[in-house]
Amino acid sequence: MLCDNGSEIRKFHRAFALYEVLLGITIFALGVIALGHAVENCLNASTINTEEDVVRQILSNRMAEIQAAKGVPDDSKEFKFDSDYGAIKIVQKAAAAKLTEPDNTLLNGIYLVTLTAQWQRGGGPQSKQIRFYVYRPQT
Repeated sequence: MLCDNGSEIRKFHRAFALYEVLLGITIFALGVIALGHAVENCLNASTINTEEDVVRQILSNRMAEIQAAKGVPDDSKEFKFDSDYGAIKIVQKAAAAKLTEPDNTLLNGIYLVTLTAQWQRGGGPQSKQIRFYVYRPQT
């Protein structure tokens, strides 16, 4: 009888070892799946960051062009740029800033320029905007 009990215990331990292995493989598989999702999220974030860097560079270049140009900035203007991430539309709007001194003296020749970049990402509209002042003395 002891032999029979001993063999039953050994069978139980072997079956328990099989369940341990199956549980370990399941946990490992879930970990690999979670790691795969984390890597995918990192790649998506990197792509979005690179795309926004391109947009910021386009806005920065356009701002430098306006600041370096002579004369009053155009009231309204649109530009289109093709990038690796699709078409990017830049909308330029400029207007007199109407700034005043503390004694209510109007400051002439200062313009508020707004540049807005618009593009599509994943089927949804995206935009980024910068606003800055330029001074053009009255002649």
